[in-house]
Amino acid sequence: MTEPIQIYVDADACPVKDEIYKVAYRLEVPVIIVSNSHFRVPQHPLVSRVVVSDAFDAADDYIADRASKNTVVITSDILLADRCVKAGSEVIASNGKPFTADSIGAAVATRAIMADLRAGMGTENIGGPPPFTKADRSKFLSSLDQALVRLKRRV
Repeated sequence: MTEPIQIYVDADACPVKDEIYKVAYRLEVPVIIVSNSHFRVPQHPLVSRVVVSDAFDAADDYIADRASKNTVVITSDILLADRCVKAGSEVIASNGKPFTADSIGAAVATRAIMADLRAGMGTENIGGPPPFTKADRSKFLSSLDQALVRLKRRV
């Protein structure tokens, strides 16, 4: 029997939870919200919440341990994305950018370079990510829909 398709959300800083629910309800795909803290999630049979300990990387470890070719993982954490891509998951950042086997290596390298720059220059001299926009939200909806349709075709 084939594993069911599921969406795992690295939820503590995820700005697109409402969009995830919208697509999941339409396509009837279960969503697992994983976080280090309690917050409200919709009471819906397709939505469940897992609150992990506040240990470093506890949410990442929970998600990565369950990542497979039948999961979509929503995260902006590049190292978690790398682990999940290697496990065969479809991985999408909250701005709609997919992480793939072809792109994850460059993303990990860029992250390392930025960490080195921040360590050497201090965070006040390095800008953070650009502000989240309506276009990002729209791109995310499209990317999530496409990923789930691809997975449903495979199953």
